[in-house]
Amino acid sequence: METIGKLKLIAERARQDRKLKFTSLYHHINAESLAACYGELKKNKACGVDGVRVEGYGRKLTENLKDLVERLKTKRYQPRPGRRVYIPKPGKAELRPLGIPTVGDKLVQIGLKKILEAIFEQDFLESSNGYRPNRSAQTAVNQLDKVVMTKGINSMVEVDIKKFFDEVQHETLREAVKERVSDPNILWLIRRFLKAGIMEEGKTIKSEEGTPQGGVVSPLLANIYLHYAVDKWFEEEYKPKAKGYVQLIRYCDDFVVACQQREDAEGFLRELEERLKKYGLRILLEKTKVIEFGRRIWKRSQGTSEKVPTFDFLGFTHYCTGSRRGKFILSPIQ
Repeated sequence: METIGKLKLIAERARQDRKLKFTSLYHHINAESLAACYGELKKNKACGVDGVRVEGYGRKLTENLKDLVERLKTKRYQPRPGRRVYIPKPGKAELRPLGIPTVGDKLVQIGLKKILEAIFEQDFLESSNGYRPNRSAQTAVNQLDKVVMTKGINSMVEVDIKKFFDEVQHETLREAVKERVSDPNILWLIRRFLKAGIMEEGKTIKSEEGTPQGGVVSPLLANIYLHYAVDKWFEEEYKPKAKGYVQLIRYCDDFVVACQQREDAEGFLRELEERLKKYGLRILLEKTKVIEFGRRIWKRSQGTSEKVPTFDFLGFTHYCTGSRRGKFILSPIQ
């Protein structure tokens, strides 16, 4: 309970002062907090490169945590490479590569995630839905439905970032974190995780860029990266100069922008490409497009043979269609 109280205090300070940079956080990753993190682990999860499962680590929990904390204090802590596994991508033939951390590394990542989350949750915007407390793909789909149904949307930008998790720039990510966290020990720990690498077929592959999928803290680091690369830029720079209503809806690296005016949609896409270059990211052109979409084109299509375009977002194909009473609705079909 003491650990929870400290995290709440950190969150409150971050919320009260949006320019505050935290200088001393590392000491919150201690035996007490790591023991609480162990209690959150699911026992049936895959093990890391050391072959130790959650139950096995817990048999000597006090001893293991004492050793872990000592290595953290003396800067002898070195995360092990993630164990490479592949899982299916929903709705796709290709496989998603994951890097599974060891139990000890997972505990440190959970502790780090809790601290960073307490701070950055105060800054993240409503348009960000992925891997956040009390948010999900469904909240993103609900946001999209509300915008299309109430804001006179006529164009949609569908964006695909090419190999996002593989191309995150380590130093740029650290600079993003430093917007709120200047504790050199926390920054050192983040660097250790980013550089830990992957082990596949007995060989260790070093990481010079990217943040490995499968790591506990990786989704949060990805959100921090995209908060500065996309969300904040969109709200503070692009949105104010748009000629009509525009709204970005993001779930990690998967996002769409709903626009009243097609010229805003096309202008966003042009500027986004330049914006992402500053963060070492690229648009996957063959999967990125602007389409006419919304109530106006649907109404127009009712008297013609015109086909209303669709787009894919978060595992759903989104259609313009009519209700039983003949009214326009947005229909997501999985």
